[in-house]
Amino acid sequence: MEIAFTKMHGAGNDFVMIQNLDGSIELTSEQVAALCDRHFGIGSDGLILLNPPQQSDSDATMLYYNADGGRVDMCGNGARCFTSFAILSGVGNGESVSFLTDAGPMKAIAQNGIFTIVMTPVHSIELGQTLSTTQGEYPFDFMNTGVEHVVVFRENVDNIDIVAEGSAIRYHERFPEGTNANFAEIQDDGIIKVRTYERGVESETLACGTGVTAVAIAANLTKEIPTPLTIRVRGGDILKVDFQRDGDTISNITLTGPAKVVFTGTVNV
Repeated sequence: MEIAFTKMHGAGNDFVMIQNLDGSIELTSEQVAALCDRHFGIGSDGLILLNPPQQSDSDATMLYYNADGGRVDMCGNGARCFTSFAILSGVGNGESVSFLTDAGPMKAIAQNGIFTIVMTPVHSIELGQTLSTTQGEYPFDFMNTGVEHVVVFRENVDNIDIVAEGSAIRYHERFPEGTNANFAEIQDDGIIKVRTYERGVESETLACGTGVTAVAIAANLTKEIPTPLTIRVRGGDILKVDFQRDGDTISNITLTGPAKVVFTGTVNV
């Protein structure tokens, strides 16, 4: 089967995008992993299907798969790329797209190549926790911003052995389903530098939208960093996270940043 695809990235977090509005394409986890392989496939952190809407109040459905072929509820950077790709495919009104993910319904707004995603509600927040791993002891915060995230605030995050330390957290028995691990450094200028070890990619990604959202919420709740928060990801781009806070209750979360086409092509699956 020959499939047309578009390679996109959001702040360096890259994806294989496939238009499947007629619902005819079904991929196995092995096929997804092969397409995402950086040596023998197209190469990406994940694969996204633009599927037809499942509800009357949505324009489309976003199916997201990590590079290992596993299906995941949602991806923040992927959602921005999905929005751009959907608009390019004629979905929505050209300025906004409403779509369904495995984490719930989402809406996005496009303006001059910058995309603002209204994120799904955060839940399962646990602040001020401590985790002992083979790499040391970590004070951490945990929450689900569409997928599970650990946030560790550190100094000099550029010096972290991200694979060793991130995988020690990701595979810890404390998280039976696994988790993503984010290391965050609050800089003097107020910008938060973030590095993320991503579950399913099993390495560092250049950006993680749900991860920076978790970092922003943790920084606001525990460090009183005011909204909107500015996050610099490993790829060098800046992402903005905003939300409303009432005590410890967080609502109306938005993630803003770029989404860009890299190239298009066809591949045999």
